[in-house]
Amino acid sequence: MTQSTLIRRVHGRRPRLLDLFCKQGGAGKGYGDAGFNVTGVDTEPQPRYPHKFVQADALAFVREHGADFDFIHASPPCQFYSDTQRLTGNAHPALIAPTRAALEATGRPYVIENVRGAVPHLIAPALLCGSMFALETYRHRYFETGRWTLTAPQHPQHAAPVAKMGRPIPPGHFGQFVGNFSGVDHARRVMGVDWMNRDGIRECIPPAYTQWIGTAALAQLASALGVAA
Repeated sequence: MTQSTLIRRVHGRRPRLLDLFCKQGGAGKGYGDAGFNVTGVDTEPQPRYPHKFVQADALAFVREHGADFDFIHASPPCQFYSDTQRLTGNAHPALIAPTRAALEATGRPYVIENVRGAVPHLIAPALLCGSMFALETYRHRYFETGRWTLTAPQHPQHAAPVAKMGRPIPPGHFGQFVGNFSGVDHARRVMGVDWMNRDGIRECIPPAYTQWIGTAALAQLASALGVAA
């Protein structure tokens, strides 16, 4: 087993996680709850980010500093892979492949997250859904792993109807929380992101997803070192 596959556990120190393309920090919050010391990186200022934040180009930062961290999460912008953006003809960069190359070069275990339209560009991604975590939204997201493996929980049947986009959410319905959605306070409660505004909620990963991923990563990678997660 080489150092490149391990999370380094030092007594009294939380393992360091790099959260690339972090936005307002849905992913970072979940990893912090799982036990990581989180640093977020984004090209735009993120005053709502709940952990340490560095404003920088994510790929340039990981190329220079990625090996200093124990684990890396990356959520490259999804617009290139979004059905809506393709229909409107807007031009956006395809960043999954260059992100993967930069992550591989660090030698650290990693996760790449994106939307359904990106699945052909991801390697054996695991699907996570809000129904797996008792959230009142489905919000499917896909997670590729490198230098470790992730098995998703059982995917419950989608029993609740989904409210129409932009409309108030009737009782018993799940919200979509995309675009100019209705009910920011409700979305904050459902997603577990009470510090976010509408812009952050549109793009975020529910922290429950990455808390589950982070807990699984610590258990799997720490066991290789013979220490408790």
